[in-house]
Amino acid sequence: MKFFTKKKIVLFLLFIFPLICFLWLSTGKNNFTKLPVLTETVQEISSLSTVDSLTLKNNVSIIVFLGNDVEAKQSLLFNLNEKIYKKFFDYNQFQMIALYPENSEEETNKLKNKLAEFTDMQKWNFVKTSSEEISAFYNSLQTEESLENLGSSKAFIIDKNGSLRGRLNDEDTNGKLFGYEMSSVKTLKDKMKDDVSILYYEYYAALKQRNKNKADRKEVGL
Repeated sequence: MKFFTKKKIVLFLLFIFPLICFLWLSTGKNNFTKLPVLTETVQEISSLSTVDSLTLKNNVSIIVFLGNDVEAKQSLLFNLNEKIYKKFFDYNQFQMIALYPENSEEETNKLKNKLAEFTDMQKWNFVKTSSEEISAFYNSLQTEESLENLGSSKAFIIDKNGSLRGRLNDEDTNGKLFGYEMSSVKTLKDKMKDDVSILYYEYYAALKQRNKNKADRKEVGL
């Protein structure tokens, strides 16, 4: 029993056990929970009349709707910026998109300037467009809620195929979770951050499997 000293147990828990868990996850097939698709095809952001090069395709996108009262969304956006944007800023093909109506441009510019004081805005995209286009885009998400004054307190995850991701059996709503409440730091930190991480792991696992298949085909001369 002398082998199991307190120091060795601590070292095992800190270094060896996490490594074993990682190897088990990375070598198995589908040993992780995939993030459910709630809406198959969301309207492409590039279809909006005011958008030039921005696209949902091949990007993990976080969508928010600022609405007519941008000032009321300020603290919500700051929460999202701190808990999600800064966490995934260095990830490939990650972007944030904030839609706002044409009459809210002045307020939105003030908000952007405040964010820029402590944030690299490279992956933030603010899209001004008509009320009709905002409503049409939101309706394509097919959520169970409506916009209020063209705005929402929730953020939405869109995958690289332009599908809305979320949860089918959310413990707090006892049903589908289409969007993540930005007023709740706990929701952003415990749910949204985890779900975006799961989505990225899906892409990592799929890429790893494709590379393995290519290697297998080379071995058999295909």
